[in-house]
Amino acid sequence: MRAGLHVILHILVPGLVARFGYSANRLHAFLWMMGGMIIDVDHFFATPMYDPDRCSVGFHPLHTVWVMPIYIGLCIPKKTRPLGIGLCVHIVLDLFDCAWMTWF
Repeated sequence: MRAGLHVILHILVPGLVARFGYSANRLHAFLWMMGGMIIDVDHFFATPMYDPDRCSVGFHPLHTVWVMPIYIGLCIPKKTRPLGIGLCVHIVLDLFDCAWMTWF
């Protein structure tokens, strides 16, 4: 159940941000926010590639504190803001997933 909800939230939250945060070009903003999912490519370098009991944040290279300032920085220029928001939302949702693993 946790994995399914995790995937749904990775689509739903950017959709809601695009819907309520961007009056014009909602689809454009949504697609760029979904581009933030590209950081999951680093899962291909892990063994095993998918582990439902592993916290992505801090484990995978594109999910570390060293790259998060870049993701936040992408939120500043208007042109890259949707991608930056998508990346930040991705990390926050992954953090919630990590918390869920430890709480339940």
